[in-house]
Amino acid sequence: MDAIMTAKGIKRDFRVGSEILHVLKGVDVDILRGKLTILKGRSGSGKTTLLNILSTLDTPTEGDVEFLEKKYSVMNDAQKEKMRREELGFVFQSIALIPIMNAYENVDLSLRLAGIETDKDERIKRVLSLVNMQDRMLHMPGQMSGGEQQRIAIARAVAHSPKILFADEPTGALDTENGIKVMKLFRHLIEKEGVTVVMTTHDPNLMELGDVVFEMEDGELFERREN
Repeated sequence: MDAIMTAKGIKRDFRVGSEILHVLKGVDVDILRGKLTILKGRSGSGKTTLLNILSTLDTPTEGDVEFLEKKYSVMNDAQKEKMRREELGFVFQSIALIPIMNAYENVDLSLRLAGIETDKDERIKRVLSLVNMQDRMLHMPGQMSGGEQQRIAIARAVAHSPKILFADEPTGALDTENGIKVMKLFRHLIEKEGVTVVMTTHDPNLMELGDVVFEMEDGELFERREN
C-alpha cells in the first residue's frame, strides 16, 4: 500500500516531578494515502501525543517521521510551520471558529494563512458546498449548532487543499448522530478532495467507518485492522 507518511521508533517522554513518564514507547506506523485512519484508545493511551508528533505540533524524544520524502528531524521550526500552513489541515474537539467572523470569513482565514490569494471566492464556496453549508456562509458561529460549527471548521481545515487532515477527537463534543455525520463527511472529502485523514477517538461506534484502525494502549500501537 502507498504510505504518505511513515513514523519509525517514536518515543515520547515527559518529566513529571522527579519521574519520567513514557507516553509513547517505540511506535511504528504507516499512514496510507487517501484513507481514513483512526487512532483508537482511552484517555492517556498516547493517541493524541502520537497525532501531535505526526502533525509536527510536538517533537519525539526518539524516532523520526517522514512525510513526502521530508524527515522532520532535519527541518527547522520555520519549515515545519510552513508545512503546517500549506500541506496539513487541523480539526480539533474544541471547534475554535473565530466568533466575530461569519462562516465565509472563517474559511477565508485559512486561505490567507496559507498565502493563497487567487480564486479564493470560488474555493471558499466549493468547500462550504462540500460540507453542505453553502446556505449558511453568512451566518456567525453563534447562530449555528455544534454540528454545523464543526462542519465549518472542517471546511476551513481543507480549504487550502492539505495533503493530510489531522482530527483530534473531532466528534467528542457532538452527539452520536452528528458524530456519524462528521465521519461520513470525512469519507466524502477523501473521495472528492483526495485528502488523507488521520483522527483520534475513544468512541467504539465510529470504528467501522475507518479504513484502517489502530488500537493504542499504554503508549503502544498493538493492533491494526483494515476494513
